Amino acid sequence: MQSFLVPLARRFALVGGLVASGLAVMTVASIAGRALASTPIPGDVELMQMGIALCISLCLPWCQLHGGNIIVDFFTQGLKPRVNRALDGIGALLLALMCALLSVRTAAGAVAVHSADEQTMILGLPMWWAYAMLAPGLALTSVIGIWQAGRLLHGLPAIPGNGAGEGA
Repeated sequence: MQSFLVPLARRFALVGGLVASGLAVMTVASIAGRALASTPIPGDVELMQMGIALCISLCLPWCQLHGGNIIVDFFTQGLKPRVNRALDGIGALLLALMCALLSVRTAAGAVAVHSADEQTMILGLPMWWAYAMLAPGLALTSVIGIWQAGRLLHGLPAIPGNGAGEGA
């Protein structure tokens, strides 16, 4: 499973990084165009909103895979590693369930918005694109969370080779 999830999450994150880089270039170009020639890029805010949502969704699987989510361990830092691993497993499972629900609901939202033929105000882009772009990243995050929860609840580290058991 790891040999499938890690490369896929890496590809998602790389695409997310490329999207973020493209958005940064677009923002600089729009600001420069506005300052120098009073001609910003039309719809730059719409593109930024859709792009950042996509970027976050695509980077979430990599973040989950490597334990990049914030874990508040104030109350659990004195517990045995086995107990912390079990709590991390439960946390990974809850995150997986939430991401699965969000993935299904964003896909359903994309269908509903598509049937209503909603479009962005300035560029007239189909709004269902924004919803549909979120579902794959959320779905992959859910799969990774379930995989990690299974490992952690069986006493294994979240990622093979991570003996500390952290990373859920």
